[in-house]
Amino acid sequence: MSMCNRFKYALLILCPLLLIVLGLNRIEAQNHKNIMKEKYTNSLVNETSPYLLQHAHNPVDWYPWGDEALKKARDENKPLLISIGYSACHWCHVMAHESFENEAIAKLMNEFFVCVKVDREERPDIDQIYMDAVQLITGRGGWPLNCFALPDGRPFYGGTYFSRDNWTNILKAIHHAYSTEKDKVVRSANQISEGIRISGLIDTREAHTPYDMVELREAVETWKSSFDKREGGENKAPKFPMPISLDFLMNYYFYSKDSVILNHLMLSLDKMAKGGIYDQIGGGFARYSVDKYWKVPHFEKMLYDNAQLLSLYAKAYRLTNKPLYKRVVMETIAFVERELSLDEGGFYSALDADSEGVEGKFYVWEKVEVDQILGDDSPVFSEYYEVLKAANWDEGNILHIKKEKSELLDKYRLSENEFDSLMDTSKKRLLAARSKRIRPGLDDKFLTAWNSLLIKGYVDAYKALGDEVYLNKAIQTANFIKDKMIQSGVQLYRTYKKGDSRINAFLDDYSFTLEAFIALYQVSFDESWLKVADEMMAYVIKNFYDDKSGMFFYTSAEDSGLVARKMEVMDNVIPSSNAAMAESLYRLGNLLGNEYYVETSEQMLDNMKEQTLKYLSYHGKWANLMLKQIESPYELVISGKKARFLQKEFNKRFYPNVLILGSEKESDLPLLKNRFSNETTSLYLCKDKACFLPTSNLDEIIKRIDIK
Repeated sequence: MSMCNRFKYALLILCPLLLIVLGLNRIEAQNHKNIMKEKYTNSLVNETSPYLLQHAHNPVDWYPWGDEALKKARDENKPLLISIGYSACHWCHVMAHESFENEAIAKLMNEFFVCVKVDREERPDIDQIYMDAVQLITGRGGWPLNCFALPDGRPFYGGTYFSRDNWTNILKAIHHAYSTEKDKVVRSANQISEGIRISGLIDTREAHTPYDMVELREAVETWKSSFDKREGGENKAPKFPMPISLDFLMNYYFYSKDSVILNHLMLSLDKMAKGGIYDQIGGGFARYSVDKYWKVPHFEKMLYDNAQLLSLYAKAYRLTNKPLYKRVVMETIAFVERELSLDEGGFYSALDADSEGVEGKFYVWEKVEVDQILGDDSPVFSEYYEVLKAANWDEGNILHIKKEKSELLDKYRLSENEFDSLMDTSKKRLLAARSKRIRPGLDDKFLTAWNSLLIKGYVDAYKALGDEVYLNKAIQTANFIKDKMIQSGVQLYRTYKKGDSRINAFLDDYSFTLEAFIALYQVSFDESWLKVADEMMAYVIKNFYDDKSGMFFYTSAEDSGLVARKMEVMDNVIPSSNAAMAESLYRLGNLLGNEYYVETSEQMLDNMKEQTLKYLSYHGKWANLMLKQIESPYELVISGKKARFLQKEFNKRFYPNVLILGSEKESDLPLLKNRFSNETTSLYLCKDKACFLPTSNLDEIIKRIDIK
């Protein structure tokens, strides 16, 4: 049964319970207007998650997910009410203010249910289960996510945001259904749980079929029909950057030289960098734009978006040498270091969309403010960034580049250097003024997976710009993971705050950390990163690998006590953890000469071939690996005292078809063994287990790679 058919089946069998609930929703709502007058304290007060702590003084008797809440539900024979969100979620805050801070509604919640709050960023495993349930029930998902479940966690009803009156009706309806028709509720819970379980099944492909550029080209041609040819990205709103999809298109262009792809890629990158989704004053990207023009952002700023977009723009700069992309790289790094840095190393998770209860208030401007701060420089700045007296958005002016620079150079009789200097000075003055405003809330937890994405971002920035500070920052963050987030040698924690490391890591934590450590080796030639990666890979295979499917579960064997044990195979805004594992197995296997790793990666890709070609835009990470199977990459081996210097020079260019390794001393790695010399730094270019004659001339290597 296909995945789509499984979902259709689950939806059909849910109809009886849905009719009950929807019928009961006709109960007339009472308009609870009580305002919380005093503080309450619940079990969330002992948590470290900023999102959970935001609810620690609700009148709702919230519990964190765990044995205590499940036992209470069993002992009192009450359903679980599982409410999932994250600290930077605007509509999570709205529902909290409307319902969870309302004493009358809280009384209903406490009387009828055992209420559990979950931070989706801390516990994505729980979020996966109940998001699947809500998508099966309603056909859509999102946050806040509110799901009702039996005392053992099996879900039977749910949805996303509910207004206060609708929420009151839902609470009463669910209580009535559970009290009077429990057999139907249990039957629906069983059916939904089975739907969740089968929706994540991956079938093993027994026979390997060769990969073909023709097949991939056909999939790309189908994808092209959804391109927005005026604004870049996908032709729809809201608009999400989707870094991994654009990363694949960049790699695909390198192999195909398809000019349509390059034009779409550059259009997308240009429009994002010039739009309101990008913080024109302080650098860094917001979560997404609500329109199709990249103008009006949902103002929350997430570490994982900025980490991946940092990588993407750094690679694009290596490909095109476009100054705009270099500026985005430098400004994005400045943003994360200024606003998301932990004092002890590593980076926080997110900034809220709201400040003073208003979305975007921190980031927008009134024309009079800009005039007062910039004085005589205001006219040209305001015209460039569309700062209007009437404002270009409800809450003020969103800065975005509206006009081409060339138009304004003539109008204001400025040279390009004068214009750039004026803009740079103006932005610094506005940033200084903005820093005095009340800031958006900070989600001050460290997440291993997201910091690992940022390590890769720093590595890619180092490759593009050659700044050793970026490499040192990547190493510092990786050392934080080694020092604070590793237990028992190679087992990771997921989250850290103020000296407290918590929660056993999930597959994305491991897969992104593996990618980060491998990437660090390839620019530092410090083999200790490969050693840790190899040990960690062995741990992940032992604890997450499924022999039956040849894929990896999202949770380890010891942490598999939920309704279902899921596999994450599709890219979203964050890449698929299974695809990242396949990539790391491929790279690590080739660097270490470990055929088992390479074969495991190939089996995973075989399992995903059909799905990847059919839904290419959601499988960019798999498709990148497919390119390596279609045309096997070169291995560039650099051995000698100038190995890092030559690697740094080579990496200024964009060559996704080259796997680089090297050493400035003797090495036992298979491709480096017996190749070191104190006198000469030699470069060996290899492909398909055969090497050309060594040379000390990097230009010779580049010419050979460029021969098609």
